[in-house]
Amino acid sequence: MPLTTSRTRRTPLWLIATVVIGLALSSCSSDDDPSAADSTTSETEPVIMSTAEDGIRIERIAYPTRGDADPDQNWGDFYLPAGKHAADTVPLVVLIHGGSWKSKLDAQTMRPYALDLVKRGMAVYNVEYRRVGSGGGWPTTFSDVADALDHVPAIDRRHPEITTDDELVVGHSAGAQLATWSGTRNKLNPNELGADPKFRPTRVVSLAGPLDMVYAAHHGNDRIVTALGGTPEQVPDRYASVDPVQNIDPTMPVIAVHGDKDALVPPILSERYIDAVERQNGIGDLVIARGEDHVSIVSADSRVYGTILDIITDASGKTVDQLDDLYSK
Repeated sequence: MPLTTSRTRRTPLWLIATVVIGLALSSCSSDDDPSAADSTTSETEPVIMSTAEDGIRIERIAYPTRGDADPDQNWGDFYLPAGKHAADTVPLVVLIHGGSWKSKLDAQTMRPYALDLVKRGMAVYNVEYRRVGSGGGWPTTFSDVADALDHVPAIDRRHPEITTDDELVVGHSAGAQLATWSGTRNKLNPNELGADPKFRPTRVVSLAGPLDMVYAAHHGNDRIVTALGGTPEQVPDRYASVDPVQNIDPTMPVIAVHGDKDALVPPILSERYIDAVERQNGIGDLVIARGEDHVSIVSADSRVYGTILDIITDASGKTVDQLDDLYSK
């Protein structure tokens, strides 16, 4: 659908109730092994376990991968709100955790978000994937996330209550890079890792994301160099394929939330990304969380936790045109 030109803004967190919540996004490198990128995944959907908490249904799903999977890591927790729901009435949110693409942290770090979002009436798919130190890195980490998202149509067939046509993906740190990349995989060349997506989120919330990977690598972020298996000069095609700032889709709304005390992933990485979105007449906003660092910004004990939940949920049901109108005011 046609979109009008939008302007980006840098919004202090204390203004979020009057500015950002109205703008909330919800609803809601060539591959070294082209044959793997072209492979297709199984349509089966094995459920590892199913539990319930306060009526909330929780299923752990083993999503299929290209190549051999690791059952300890290739899974996603699917949350469905309590009660019965008609088909296509429950918006889906995908969560992708961070941790510098390393094995130190896992999807449980996003569990508080999952539980609180599902209590607000949203379905949640909280994704786990292989990381550096546990079988991941290039290309496995990225293909895992692509495979996990490409499994959403199978989840929809099992749970037709959810919507999958205009959805939100939320990521923290490395997960924010993966989330932003996941929304632009449709623009990849056929031989690139993650091309031809079966499911594509149409809006993104980035929490403390390294959204300009080349700039970060050039300024001392060796975690990116490790994850991609080289510097921008050594493996330029990989950076070109997965670096969010090099793969902007002007029609995909992105809100980048960043703590001003973040020393691990400096806020300039979100600033540079939103500047690039602005230059391409895209839809985006930068929200600075005063006093928050890289970890506190996603802590359930943080004073901004509820505000971020509002960013995700308060504009539920708005179309991209409506979001665009809000951004351009």
